[in-house]
Amino acid sequence: MFAKSLRNLTISSGRTDSPAACGGVILCGGRSRRMGQSKAWLQFGDETCLQRAVRMLTECIGPIVVVAAPQQTLPQLPDDVRIVRDPREGDGPLAGLALGLETLADVVDRAYVTGCDIPLLQSAFVSAMIAALGDTDVAVPVDNEFLHPLAAVYRTHLAPLAWQLIANDERRPRALIEQVTATCISTEDLRRVDPHLLSLENMNTPDDYQRLLALSQGTAAGS
Repeated sequence: MFAKSLRNLTISSGRTDSPAACGGVILCGGRSRRMGQSKAWLQFGDETCLQRAVRMLTECIGPIVVVAAPQQTLPQLPDDVRIVRDPREGDGPLAGLALGLETLADVVDRAYVTGCDIPLLQSAFVSAMIAALGDTDVAVPVDNEFLHPLAAVYRTHLAPLAWQLIANDERRPRALIEQVTATCISTEDLRRVDPHLLSLENMNTPDDYQRLLALSQGTAAGS
């Protein structure tokens, strides 16, 4: 099932208005128990983590959909960003993924899916993942046997299958990936476009936040 490598794939970038364009889905409705506060509101410089995620994705793909919890408050976002709400809390990331894909299905045939807690996301990484999709349903990074389903590209037509899995009490995005054709790209290959794999560095705890905040400041100083 997992056959293709990043090697020999053309890395594309930029936005297009064609039906085959790639949209973006940002999940921000998690409960953030270990962080102790909403990740969407964490500050990175003069913007929140969610605002930063939207800005970084908008630089290379679009349209963008933000999937939030039912009563969740969000920072101010650009007018062209669509905000949708999980139908109920507690259904996990697969439900957010399904809703995001469903929302974009009439506009684009594929979408890059990420959390709002990846503050060092690299546009070259996103472009490489889009290029890797080929004619399969999903392109997903893999580190040995560990998949990164919230740093992956999905066909938007997968939404009904995702909802079916949720109806059967499944909550893991991996369950969707295992049901379809997928291109698995090793993290070692992805280092060619993102040498330190910053696009896979997410924040779950206050220590993670402080580490990535310091790293982002160091990266900016060195640029």
